[in-house]
Amino acid sequence: MSGAGMIILEPHGGFIGTIPAGATPYPHRSGVLYNIQYITFWSSGNEQGAAATTWISSFYDYMEQYVSNNPRETYVNYRDLDIGENVVVNDVSTFDSGRVWGEKYFAGNFQRLAAVEGAVDPTDYFRNDQSIPPQQSTASKRRSGKRSD
Repeated sequence: MSGAGMIILEPHGGFIGTIPAGATPYPHRSGVLYNIQYITFWSSGNEQGAAATTWISSFYDYMEQYVSNNPRETYVNYRDLDIGENVVVNDVSTFDSGRVWGEKYFAGNFQRLAAVEGAVDPTDYFRNDQSIPPQQSTASKRRSGKRSD
């Protein structure tokens, strides 16, 4: 399958569109016809990787006129590091760096999710490139003496 590329159109609409955007972390429901996955394959160690990533980038750019924009939205389980990654300062992901990609995944739910993360994982122990960064409450900032991002 090396060198292959494909897209998967996952249908939305119907009942999915009736759930309010703030009811779950996943907000992209109303007015969304499909989630689109862009996929390419290549074997490690061969030169097809450059051609595959060029193809997928070109196709992604072509599709831009047909998908959501302002902001461009995305589904969190279709991880896309091109939209941003966490910046770590003092061993904790910064809220502002997470907001860059987080609002594309979670829209208006991002701030609420970051507040929950701040309550349950304030040290950012469960961190990865696009994990929700902890947003400290005003009270915890005063206790710790730390400033917010």
